[in-house]
Order: sequence, then structure tokens, then C-alpha cells
Amino acid sequence: MVKSPTIKRVVLDVLKPHQPTIPELASRIVSCNGANRVKISLAEIDQNTESIKVQVEGSNINLETIKTCIEEMGATIHSVDEVEVARKV
Repeated sequence: MVKSPTIKRVVLDVLKPHQPTIPELASRIVSCNGANRVKISLAEIDQNTESIKVQVEGSNINLETIKTCIEEMGATIHSVDEVEVARKV
């Protein structure tokens, strides 16, 4: 029986307000379903917002759940820049 593939890693381009802080956003995302590790790097900052790269790693990432977590913190996903998918064994 072939099992469906799962998302193992995703890199998102996100625009967020200055609050919440990057550590607060990372903590919230890592508590989402399927996320085991979150890495955020600051790409650009302006008067009202921050552009960040969010890398999420996990065993079975649910992209819709991650999107909801990010949006609940007042941020917006601009694009999915990278994705790594693996077949379940």
C-alpha cells in the first residue's frame, strides 16, 4: 500500500507587524500541528512591518494549520519559497 507524501520542510516569505516579536511568532508556529522546528530570519524592516523568512521543519507539516497560526499573529504569507516532501514509509 502506497502512503501519501508528507511535507517535511517549508520556507515561507512572511510580512508581519513589529509585534509580535520574532521569538513570539516562532514559539507560536512551533506549537502548530506537525511543526517540530522553526527558524526565522529577518529579511527587511521598515517603519510598520518586517519581512521575514520562516523555515518550518516537521514530520508531517499541515500547511493550512501553519498558515492559520501565522495569520492569528497578524502576519501574512506572501509566498511559499521552498518545500520538501517525502513519502511515508
